[in-house]
Amino acid sequence: MTEGDGIARQIAALPIRWDKTGKLRILMVTSRDRGRWVMPKGWLMDGKKPWRAAEIEALEEAGALGFVSKRTIGTYDYDKLLADGTSLRCRVTLYPMVVSKLKRRWKERSERKRHWFAPKKAAKLVEEEELSQLLTELAEKPQRRAVIEKLRKAA
Repeated sequence: MTEGDGIARQIAALPIRWDKTGKLRILMVTSRDRGRWVMPKGWLMDGKKPWRAAEIEALEEAGALGFVSKRTIGTYDYDKLLADGTSLRCRVTLYPMVVSKLKRRWKERSERKRHWFAPKKAAKLVEEEELSQLLTELAEKPQRRAVIEKLRKAA
């Protein structure tokens, strides 16, 4: 779970789509604890590649199906509040995912809400500063993220 630096490793999907006008949209879900807007994320899974684990998290938490890139779009850190009241520093590796379908019924549908946001709005909603900066950059200069441009061309 943690590496030598004491930081726990997690993975997350960055579910995206382009609307009918060609604008980028980000799918976010609410956290189960406080109802904050977050990316679908979780722990690495034994026997699964990290991008595959991100794909599973997107399906379980948001009901999202689609193509997940093997290339990351970045990382961000946050403090995860544990059941005993302590916190654990986590570093999340983010894998972009072009969503092709949203399921009506999914594993955590009774525990979370999901919603599409413009990147600027998503950046304002998240608590993690590094994630907010990444989303702001996507809003302002999506072409600077080569992995996103490649996904757009493939979509």
